Amino acid sequence: MAKGYWVSVYRTIFDPEKLAAYNELAGPAVRAGGGRVLARDGRVVAHEAGIVERTILIEFDSFEQAVAARASAAYQEALAALADGVERDFRIIEGLD
Repeated sequence: MAKGYWVSVYRTIFDPEKLAAYNELAGPAVRAGGGRVLARDGRVVAHEAGIVERTILIEFDSFEQAVAARASAAYQEALAALADGVERDFRIIEGLD
């Protein structure tokens, strides 16, 4: 079964306090949904049209599990805390077998 991944790139952080509140709630919600953080805030080398931005990569055992974790009540609570505190590009992608 192909794994699922959350890829989140933070273009702009408007409110660090909202981001901190989100992080406190999102971590436990992601773990409860079966997610494992593979990369966060590490070194980045951008190429082509890339921009060096805060990037998070989270792995789930399946694409369906990744989608369900995003829809969970616990993660929705984290998103409510984040509100308009950031501008980010968030995607759920299916891995290759």
